[in-house]
Amino acid sequence: QVQLVESGGGLVQAGGSLRLSCAASGRTFSSYVMGWFRQAPGKEREFVAAIDWSGSGTDYADSVKGRFTISRDNAKNTVYLQMNSLKPEDTAVYYCAAKVPGTVARVPWHYGYWGQGTQVTVSS
Repeated sequence: QVQLVESGGGLVQAGGSLRLSCAASGRTFSSYVMGWFRQAPGKEREFVAAIDWSGSGTDYADSVKGRFTISRDNAKNTVYLQMNSLKPEDTAVYYCAAKVPGTVARVPWHYGYWGQGTQVTVSS
């Protein structure tokens, strides 16, 4: 069982930065693939980034590649999403998710554990 709690969301102007954190409970955190997803009003939940257990394998949506960076600290049971050069279209609720050990994945239903989400709003 894994419980996830996101933090770090907020209101920022276009071009600014935010760092999201996701704190996980459970002794097996280091074995899980971790992902970030987002959902804007009226839209489906979409993949943002994912990272494997070691931190060496990552994947990004084309819309955030070069602007966002996912990382993890297994000693702190925490995964991060550094978001730079933010755009108004990045506005959404951002969710952290955990997937059983394996390869990184972009499909939401491959992830069995989800946080409650944190709001990110980017003003123009």
